[in-house]
Amino acid sequence: MLPLTAVTSTAAAAAMLDPTRFAILEGLKAPGSAASVAAQLGAPRQRIWYHIRELERAGLVAPVSERAHGGLIERLVQASAAGYVVAPQALGPVAADPATVVDHSSNGYQLAVAARIIRGLAELRARGPNEEGGSNAHARHASARRLRRCAARIRDGAGECRRQRCREIPR
Repeated sequence: MLPLTAVTSTAAAAAMLDPTRFAILEGLKAPGSAASVAAQLGAPRQRIWYHIRELERAGLVAPVSERAHGGLIERLVQASAAGYVVAPQALGPVAADPATVVDHSSNGYQLAVAARIIRGLAELRARGPNEEGGSNAHARHASARRLRRCAARIRDGAGECRRQRCREIPR
């Protein structure tokens, strides 16, 4: 299980934000079955199983193991991460964009830039290992440093960073 992951798909964000599925994700921080989650939530097992399958299709729940229970095989699943962040990619055309905010010292502008940072970090994480099979850790670290510098300039009221390196960060 990852400590934190960015939800970049609109379908996954919609699946996660359903109140029943949200409660199921909370219940699956440790491996559990549909029956165990249903007992926690006081809901029918079949209904919980349906929602677990939908969460699995969205990549928010992963199978852990199977065990024999009675004459049946019980399937154990677990949430794919301990915490989630809905990345701006999941919002499509209505995602925050710093270019649309006129007042660069407003909270709205700072939120839009933070959304851009989350988008960039989610894209870096999604890339995973590079083509040679090695790690992109150095590139991710350098990009994260640039993102932090831009965020610091904005926080200190210096406006959006205009340096060439910062404009190359994925938006």
